Amino acid sequence: MFAGYNVSRKAFFLGRWIKHCGWYPGYVVRLFRRQAGKFTEEKVHERLEVSGRIGRLQSHLLHYTDPSLSHYFAKFNKYTSLAAEELTDQGQRFEIGQLIVRPIWVFFKMYVIRRGFLDGIQGFILCVLSSCYVFTKYAKLWEVSADRERSNA
Repeated sequence: MFAGYNVSRKAFFLGRWIKHCGWYPGYVVRLFRRQAGKFTEEKVHERLEVSGRIGRLQSHLLHYTDPSLSHYFAKFNKYTSLAAEELTDQGQRFEIGQLIVRPIWVFFKMYVIRRGFLDGIQGFILCVLSSCYVFTKYAKLWEVSADRERSNA
């Protein structure tokens, strides 16, 4: 008997099902015994932890993530701030290389390695926006670090 089940998440982004970019199949635990599962404490991308065996469902969970760019950007500022806060809470210190290398790596990994180019213009936009997300998260980490240095001076 299983304590929970993984299901593949199929994301609909800007009018297209994303089959690449590292988003699909994107297995997540979504069906579980209440007493066997709990959500983690992360501020961004919290996940479900299940004690026991986890099975895998055959069907997809249809995830209508961002129907428009305005919807995407409405979440963008909130989540990049939370992510920078989480990095700060974990004791992460800003380094200039994070701001330069990580966004480029994210784009390359999603668009080239994970074949995001096969998802058309939506795949390209998703990969660019994902790299911008990483850039903004680390820029906000820099801002928090700079504010702390100024207040301690």
